[in-house]
Formats: sequence, C-alpha cells, structure tokens
Amino acid sequence: MGRYTTVTRTGHTDAPAEQIIALVSSTEGFTKINPHLTADPKLEITPIGETVGVGSGFAFRGKNGKGTQTVEQVSDGAVDYAIDMGSMGRCKQRIVAVPSERGGSDLEWTMVLDAGGNPLLRIFGMMAGRIVGPTLETGIRNLSAASSN
Repeated sequence: MGRYTTVTRTGHTDAPAEQIIALVSSTEGFTKINPHLTADPKLEITPIGETVGVGSGFAFRGKNGKGTQTVEQVSDGAVDYAIDMGSMGRCKQRIVAVPSERGGSDLEWTMVLDAGGNPLLRIFGMMAGRIVGPTLETGIRNLSAASSN
C-alpha cells in the first residue's frame, strides 16, 4: 500500500498525434472526450483559466465528486494535467499520442493517484486498476471516436 498508484490504458486512433494533442490540450476538446461525462451526463463542468494550453482547465461536480482539472504541461506528444478533488485526493493525468507505424497514433492514458498519508486512499490504490481502468478505457474510446470526426 504505497503512496502512489499508477493506472495506464492504451489504444489506437487513425488521427495524427498533433490532432490528438490539440484536442486534449483545450478545455472544450477535453470536455468532448471526458470519460466522466460519459458515465455521468449530468456532470457539471465550468471552464476556468485559459481556454487552451497550460493553465486551461475546468471545475467539475458530479455523482463521483467535485474538484478541478488543470493542464500543467503540453508537449508535441503529451498533455499533463493536475486533478484536485480536495479531501478525496489529488492525482496527475497524462495523455500521450505518438505516430504509429501502422498509421494514425498510438495512445496512452495514465493516472497517478497520490494517497499521501491517508490510509483509506492507500487501500483505494490497491483497487484503482479495477475502478479507474475502465474510465481510462472509455476515455481512449471517446478520444478515438472524437478525433476521427
């Protein structure tokens, strides 16, 4: 039961990596593929900060909690986010898109959960793959579908 738990899912899309990075580095683009919005259509999303790039993000409130997500870094092949859910914890999220040998882009979506010293969050970390994994898989599917339009 360590402090950090990493959950990663991978996929593929026919879209070029540059298109993927442009989509997920904007608040509007991320909202289109947000796997939590798929699971909770009543999820409230309120843009905060910039609309695209570092500092862009949103506040959210839904059936699974409330918090903020902010873009921390954008590179040619990845976007990094900070997610703060207050007492429910903090995590880092990263979406990677790299050109694939078979065309399009290979995708990787990773969340690193930080349980800090909270024993309950550390226990959650042991089950995170089963709980968070399907959400990341939905995100990969949403990303692939949105980027092929």
